[in-house]
Amino acid sequence: MNGSTTKDDSPRMIPSRSLVLVGLMGAGKSKVGRLLADRLGLPFVDADAEIEKAAGCSVADYFVKYGEPAFREGERKVMTRLLAGPVQVIAAGGGAFMDEGTQAEIKAHGISIWLKASLEVLVARTKGRTHRPLLNEGDPSETLARLMDLRYPVYAQADMTVESGFDPPETTCESVLTALEAFAARKGEAA
Repeated sequence: MNGSTTKDDSPRMIPSRSLVLVGLMGAGKSKVGRLLADRLGLPFVDADAEIEKAAGCSVADYFVKYGEPAFREGERKVMTRLLAGPVQVIAAGGGAFMDEGTQAEIKAHGISIWLKASLEVLVARTKGRTHRPLLNEGDPSETLARLMDLRYPVYAQADMTVESGFDPPETTCESVLTALEAFAARKGEAA
């Protein structure tokens, strides 16, 4: 990464690899990702939207038609393609980092940023939304709690962790920028 720290709208740094936001649904990956891309002057891409384009249907419909294993295979292909492209900010699907192949691609070609949110935050942000197939059956709060138990230890392997709470997305974006500067300093890259 190179660049300088500023408080205006100019980029604070330019990463040398794509930034991949990981975390559970409702953590703010898309909202924070768009803000982050704008602040850094980079393109933003939502991996789920790219999967929908490639599949010709929604993620929810893909799950129903083909099942989760087929979806994860398609997700891996899309993530590999995105990471091979130009430097950009990528909002990964909630399960992408759980796939060992996808995680290896992210580690090799990107910088992973876990947006860590509490159960209370996730429930509030996902309530009443039907486009998340894993939350469409049963109690969403119980499903999210189970996913947290399963996924948080894996998400913890990300290059950095940033708390995503009830603050506005702009605040979380600022925290990500600060974490990126610290990450660049630790790695000995220009910041």
